[in-house]
Amino acid sequence: MKRFVLLLLLVLAVIVGYFAWSFSNAIPQVPAFRVVRASFEDQVTTNGRVEPSEWASARAEKEGLVLSVPVVKGQRVAKGAPIAILDSKEAEADLSSANARIEEAQATIQLLEAGGRKREIVEIEQGIKQRNAELLQAEKELEIAERLAARNAGTKEEIRVLKDKVELLKLQISALNARRPALVGASDLVSAKARLREATASADLARRRIQMAIIRAPIEGVIYQLDAKQGSFLTPGTLVANVGRLDTLKVLVFVDEPELGRIRKSMPLTITWDAVEGKKWSGEVDKIPTQIVPLGTRQVGEVECRIENRDGDLLPGTNVNAFIQTRKQDSVLLLPKEAIRNRDGVSGVYVIENRILVWRKVDLGSGNVTSSIALSGVKEGDQVVLGPETILKAGATVEIAKP
Repeated sequence: MKRFVLLLLLVLAVIVGYFAWSFSNAIPQVPAFRVVRASFEDQVTTNGRVEPSEWASARAEKEGLVLSVPVVKGQRVAKGAPIAILDSKEAEADLSSANARIEEAQATIQLLEAGGRKREIVEIEQGIKQRNAELLQAEKELEIAERLAARNAGTKEEIRVLKDKVELLKLQISALNARRPALVGASDLVSAKARLREATASADLARRRIQMAIIRAPIEGVIYQLDAKQGSFLTPGTLVANVGRLDTLKVLVFVDEPELGRIRKSMPLTITWDAVEGKKWSGEVDKIPTQIVPLGTRQVGEVECRIENRDGDLLPGTNVNAFIQTRKQDSVLLLPKEAIRNRDGVSGVYVIENRILVWRKVDLGSGNVTSSIALSGVKEGDQVVLGPETILKAGATVEIAKP
């Protein structure tokens, strides 16, 4: 039994020793990256808020109950299109009353300017016409009587009677002519015209109130905010809707103060919106901020950018991710940051040459959070080691790990 146990322990020791020897002599596998020429882009990554490039608010000008809202959020409208309609029954009643007073005043003025009441005018004109005919006849008779008296064929009494008749007719004609203007008093005409002005002003005011009850789009564009609801009550100044042009949008990009020195006008911009996966919008920096403002715990400058939104699927008020390209170089050798190591203050990389690790010093140019430009020390096609260097040593034999 003891022999069997000793034999078993010996076998186990041999197995453990073999595996220990195999492990110590195994060739380590390391991840690697093949150096290639590519475009290098450096960018400022931050967040921003979308706003319309041109917009205007539609607000209530009078108080009233909302009878209908003939539009929906996201709808494109023409300038002046109705957005909300308020109750205007009271104004419509006032307009009807004012129009009735206008008609009455106009009729009165027409009558007065025509000389007064038509029946009395006709009577006066007929009276004047009749007396003018009688006067003409009396004057003829007086002329005949005077000729006869000159021949001693007539009497003075006949002449006196005819003269009295002529004078009486003249007085009657004069009195009738005097009655005509008396039918139209100056104060009556002034009063009628004043009533017309008052009624016209009331009608204009009523029409204005009716128009104010229709809240219209201030500009052509898309309704991106709609607060009015049917049945709600509005007071003067209440926001009904915001209308903007959304084919081009403004993005306020919040750049932290230390990064502002890298931003220049016309730099390319890309934004993404978490609500629309895989979609990107492009634009450029339009205005550099003139002041620093607090944003939560950050101190930022609000960089104003312009982006194209031809499909209209990016909405104002949304919070977006913003990427401002501050620098771009084409056809440069790029090294991943995880391949770059520091030995005694010198930057370098481990290059795999015929399965042997070779240390190479590299001169680095511009860099971003993921990579740096290699100015010297490596060439296109070199395989550089990635990852930690705990097992790395110049001259060591390694295998490139399969991805």
